[in-house]
Amino acid sequence: MSAWFTSNLGDAMWAEESLDQIKALFLPAYEKANRPQEMAVFVRHESEGRLHCEVNVYFSPATVAVAKAVGATPCSKPSPSGLGLLAGAEDSWAIFFP
Repeated sequence: MSAWFTSNLGDAMWAEESLDQIKALFLPAYEKANRPQEMAVFVRHESEGRLHCEVNVYFSPATVAVAKAVGATPCSKPSPSGLGLLAGAEDSWAIFFP
C-alpha cells in the first residue's frame, strides 16, 4: 500500500486536543506492530498567506488504520519542507524523505 493520508485539523490554536487524540490512537497500534519505521505521523502548520495557520497531519501508508479512524483522506506524499514528526521513529525520516 503506497497511499498517504491527510487530515486538516483547522486552526492551530484549537488543534492540540486533536493531535493528542491522534497520538493516543497511533501509539498502541505502533507498539502492537513492533514499532516499525514505516509507521509515522507527520504534522505541518500551513498558512498559505492567511492570518492564522492550519494544522495538517500526514499519515504514512503503514498507518492506514489510524488514518481511517480519524477520517483522513488519501493524498500524495507530502513535501518534507516544514514537516515535523508527530509520532513514530525518528528513523522514518530517512525512509520517507531520503
